[in-house]
Amino acid sequence: MMMERFSWTRFQAILRKEFQQIIRDRPSIGLAIGMPVMLLLLFGYAVNTDVDHLPAVVWDQSMSQDSRAFISALRNSTYLDPDYHVRGYDEIGRYLDSADARVAVIIPPDYGKQVQGNGSATIQVLVDGSDPTAARAAMNAVQTVGFNAGWDVQAERLAAQGGETPRLPVQVETRVWYNPDMKSAVFNIPGLIGLILQNVIAMLTAFSMVREKERGTMEQLVVTPIRPAELMLGKLLPFVFIGFVSLTMVLLIGIYWFEVPPKGSVILLFFLSTLFLITILAVGLLVSTVAKTQLQAMQMTFLLILPSILLSGFMFPRETMPAFLQGLGGMLPLTYFLVIVRGIFLKGVGLEYLWKETLILSVFAIGLFFLAAKKFRKNLD
Repeated sequence: MMMERFSWTRFQAILRKEFQQIIRDRPSIGLAIGMPVMLLLLFGYAVNTDVDHLPAVVWDQSMSQDSRAFISALRNSTYLDPDYHVRGYDEIGRYLDSADARVAVIIPPDYGKQVQGNGSATIQVLVDGSDPTAARAAMNAVQTVGFNAGWDVQAERLAAQGGETPRLPVQVETRVWYNPDMKSAVFNIPGLIGLILQNVIAMLTAFSMVREKERGTMEQLVVTPIRPAELMLGKLLPFVFIGFVSLTMVLLIGIYWFEVPPKGSVILLFFLSTLFLITILAVGLLVSTVAKTQLQAMQMTFLLILPSILLSGFMFPRETMPAFLQGLGGMLPLTYFLVIVRGIFLKGVGLEYLWKETLILSVFAIGLFFLAAKKFRKNLD
């Protein structure tokens, strides 16, 4: 009965009207096309947990061949750039206070003598702890270089004495799968694709519907013979098209600009992204039925954005969160799409490994769409 009342003529009229309205609305076109690109480039470079090339200041009191070799080892580690050389604690303080340097390495006067003899040299490291992540990376880098330098010296001593180089009683061999270089961009770019699609599409959909209310055109459409289903689908399908354009653009930028190609099926990625887009369109439609103005729609959309960044696993591992926050994160569609998009991008897995997240996302899509449609119909009636 419902399908008999559905008129393709009226539906096409609404669809044509909506496309014409979007084309005439230059700011919306710019937002739909420019914002995903801008956000991906911005966050792709800004959201970076790799810590390297930290500026460092060195006070080399030894001025020996061994101390210069240690400084070269620091530079070769790529974690530190020991470009500044000073001759006292006062100068070190000025560099750290001004943030021109994040680390200070102090080599004692007897470093070369102790290394060449049988003694033990102690290198002092001062770290700017205002950024704990950078501070930990700097300390680990200096400790690793110090350990390697000490091991090399010990091996040289034993070789000079005619002994064999000892082997550590426990040796650890590590291999990193999926992201061997452990670059944060490889992890962040797929997540940014989901986050940007969610934010842009939800906001555009909500604004479009609320704008109709503010202009009074929604009431004009209600008095026409157009059915609620025809009106809703006619207004939403253009945003599905926009979503596909945005998805294609951010995928191309992620693959060719940031050099993060998907290891899995691109077709599967597009298929599951469509499911995610339907969910987000339903969210935007639901927001539009509640909000009275575009300002309210923006505020409600931001209520979705912030939890999505913090609780979905985009920035922080969900396994380390308290059970209550894990439960809140489980109510976000982005949580499951991130597992899907990272699984396809990083691991190259298929639907046999992603069926659970796909099923949950399908429930979200169907439930939210019917809820939004019911609310939308009620508002029209």
